[in-house]
Amino acid sequence: MSKITIVDVAKKCGVGVSTVSRVINGHPDVSAKTRERIQAVIKETGFVPNDSARNLKRTDAKCIGVLIKGVTNPFFSPMIDIIEQEIDRQKYALVLRHVEADQEEADIAMELETEKRLRGIIFLGGGSEQSRAKLSGLKIPVVFSTIGASYLEEEGRAEFSTVSVDDRLEAMHMTQYLMNLGHKNIALITEAMGRRSVGHLRLEGYKDAYIERGMQVDERLIFYVNQNMEHFSVENGYRTMQRMLSSGLEFTAVFCATDLLAIGAMRAIADAGLKVPEDISVCGFDGMEIGRYINPRLTTIRQPLDQISRETVKLLFDIIESRSSHRHITFPAELSVGESTSKYYEK
Repeated sequence: MSKITIVDVAKKCGVGVSTVSRVINGHPDVSAKTRERIQAVIKETGFVPNDSARNLKRTDAKCIGVLIKGVTNPFFSPMIDIIEQEIDRQKYALVLRHVEADQEEADIAMELETEKRLRGIIFLGGGSEQSRAKLSGLKIPVVFSTIGASYLEEEGRAEFSTVSVDDRLEAMHMTQYLMNLGHKNIALITEAMGRRSVGHLRLEGYKDAYIERGMQVDERLIFYVNQNMEHFSVENGYRTMQRMLSSGLEFTAVFCATDLLAIGAMRAIADAGLKVPEDISVCGFDGMEIGRYINPRLTTIRQPLDQISRETVKLLFDIIESRSSHRHITFPAELSVGESTSKYYEK
């Protein structure tokens, strides 16, 4: 009989892997009904969480920590699935920890390093707030996954590894695609620039496309999401688009920094009595599976999450076992053209 994994439990319960993890780790942000269902399936299947398995053989201390920034972001779910399988294949245990928006990953990593006696750490999402001093304080290998070297270039590149796409370059490609369709007034939805982030890199790529064409960037068409909400959520995309439509500014296309923002923006456009892409073309970034099933199908930049996930774990173990020094690996992304964008003919 094959081993029951956290992914199997999530599928049986009809919830995401992150929800099961929150129940296992005692997080309070899960409804009582969902919590009871998950606990019942865990009991029924005999599933033993990796962290619990670690406690049964504490002297081994063969654990890898995975810190996830963005508790509600389903973008990471398929990555967690693959990362857990790859870590398990190495006969190590996974210690999964969700990081709230106002928490600093480096501080939590340092706590986990001692508490769980980790052999290595993978950061998923976030990452920009770590200071070089705190990163240097970690005595174990660190790999930032979906976070490129350019994102953390000021933090001492030799002290950590990265596996990602080139967010800035791929954002430029998406903006150029919209321009090739005839769009000039292209709006952007991203996160505020109070910190260096993937949202910042995608903004830079958007601007690069205008500079490359010798066109002026209209700063008024750059809209920042509400910082008091989950930055890259569907709701934030919806509310930001409502603000854009009421601004009186003219734009024929919108590039959203993530697919979730794009999905929310499309709903707001429909609720305003407009159509995508007839009135406004909309595109996203990430290539989440849900984008293939909404109507119209979303045009997006698809990240190769399977390759990124597997290479992240491989690289971490190569460093742990002294087969490699720290490296920065960049995968090409793919422009996936859906039905949410169309040619613009100037009236």
